[in-house]
Amino acid sequence: MRICIFASGSKGNSTYIETKNHKILLDMGKNKKYIVDSLKSIGVNPKDIDIILISHLHNDHISALENFVKSYKATVCMPEKMFASLDSLQNYEHIKIYDDEIEFEDLTIKTIKSSHDAVASRNFIIEEDGHSVVQITDTGYIKSKYFNLLKNKEVYLLESNHDIEMLTHGPYPDWLKKRVLSDEGHLSNQACGFYLAKLIGDKTKKVYLMHLSEVNNTPSIALATVKDSLREYNVSFEDIKCAEQDNISEVIEL
Repeated sequence: MRICIFASGSKGNSTYIETKNHKILLDMGKNKKYIVDSLKSIGVNPKDIDIILISHLHNDHISALENFVKSYKATVCMPEKMFASLDSLQNYEHIKIYDDEIEFEDLTIKTIKSSHDAVASRNFIIEEDGHSVVQITDTGYIKSKYFNLLKNKEVYLLESNHDIEMLTHGPYPDWLKKRVLSDEGHLSNQACGFYLAKLIGDKTKKVYLMHLSEVNNTPSIALATVKDSLREYNVSFEDIKCAEQDNISEVIEL
């Protein structure tokens, strides 16, 4: 399995995940050129993308989708209610509708419902041959009923959107502060650390902090807060990095 984060933040989100027989894009933010250039930079031909997973329909997760599928005929996977709300793809032939699991001949992708102000929003667990990656972003909280499903995976791509103090005293209007802090908003650094302490296990190799706010967070604050939380819960884990808005990550090889 190979994993590479192309972009993560309010201006666009996309992650590349490669399994034995599939090349997957999880979300299609930014623009088509950025996605294509990012794929080529890691040696992937865009025409070989065969699966596109969409977490939800906010523009920073789908802005490149319509133009990309005009050129590259990947199968776009989404729940029925999400598809019904996406006018631009109503005549697209390669749609796969799912409930909680996305099944291909040789691959099953598990999804969990996120708590976000978007129709039928989802997060993903992708596993193959003992390797695993979890991506959770754009959610106000993670339901405890999912903990057993999410525990002890190899790679976590987990939202660490904001520092609560920076957000509270920052420039956002009150209505937007309330949205971000709500149960349908985004995970704070503190919440990210709490959830990682619950989920990290002896199989876990790497963590990337995702969707950092450029206004209400910094990589240094996010890292320090998350690591402090892990120490508070007596979890020893150091391989934690921050995903960036405009630069692709390393290629993680599992």
